[in-house]
Amino acid sequence: MTATTTPYAGLTAPSTARRLLTAPTTGPLAALLIACVFFSFSTDQFLTGGNFSLIVQQVMVVGTLAIGQTLIILTAGIDLSCGAVMAFGSIMMARTAAEGSLPPLLAIGLGLLVCAGFGLLNGVLTEKIPLPPFIVTLGMLNVAFALTHIYSEEQTVTELPGPLTALGGTFPLGHTDITYGSLVTIALFLLFAYALSGTGWGRHVYALGNSVEAARLNGVRTSRLTIGVYTVAGLLYGVAALLLVSRTGVGDPQAGQTDNLDSITAVVIGGTSLFGGRGSVLGTFIGVLIVGVFRNGLQLMGVASIYQTLITGVLVILAVTVDQISRKRAR
Repeated sequence: MTATTTPYAGLTAPSTARRLLTAPTTGPLAALLIACVFFSFSTDQFLTGGNFSLIVQQVMVVGTLAIGQTLIILTAGIDLSCGAVMAFGSIMMARTAAEGSLPPLLAIGLGLLVCAGFGLLNGVLTEKIPLPPFIVTLGMLNVAFALTHIYSEEQTVTELPGPLTALGGTFPLGHTDITYGSLVTIALFLLFAYALSGTGWGRHVYALGNSVEAARLNGVRTSRLTIGVYTVAGLLYGVAALLLVSRTGVGDPQAGQTDNLDSITAVVIGGTSLFGGRGSVLGTFIGVLIVGVFRNGLQLMGVASIYQTLITGVLVILAVTVDQISRKRAR
């Protein structure tokens, strides 16, 4: 008796390999690994537990902003106001708590609520009028920036109560000190990775980004979903505000001025399409780490900060180019 074969035998492994190679996160992950290898040979200080902990601490604020930015970009929107909204939330928390206007925990809640309110307003203006997200959030950037400086009276808020700086505390893990804020950021990435990949809400977000009309015809309440996404993103900006205050120990009205661009950079480098419907929070996490690793590694090598900005810009252009090429091939 001779063995029989089917024309489909052996196709599972190649198709799986192809899916892995063409996944949006494969390129960013490869870039991250290559960067780590390069910097580990370039400087003895890079490949240490303390340095990796420092990288995560340096990117935890922008990383939290980038989660909200990912949600919005997946719907084919964009948010230019996230850094300014975060700064206003941080000043609200810091000043109300430092002056004793509110107990620290209520001050934190107020900051979270204010940031969520900005997100809600962005969503309503984008969906109900409607206005382009770029214009709405550009205007809101200026509003939040102005309110931050008016409310703070251009003064940095110091002598903050313990609850506002608690997440800046550390605990030992082996020979490395880990901040509680870093754990919060990682937990948020895991939470929203599950929300996007394992819930109906996440599937609706992707559907909205692919085609608003198709999503509507399939029963998705697109207007409510869009407003909800912007509101959740605003709440995340409030968490980022708390992380910012806990890391710096002050309420700084000058904070967050470039964090909106940094968050978009991380999202794009992580493989999320600016045209919506394609990407992941995992990719954004990798993108955040790429930015952090490059800046940290170049700093350890003594490279001037302006060249760090230059290289980051080149990475963004390359990421968008790859996205465009992959979109054309998918048609």
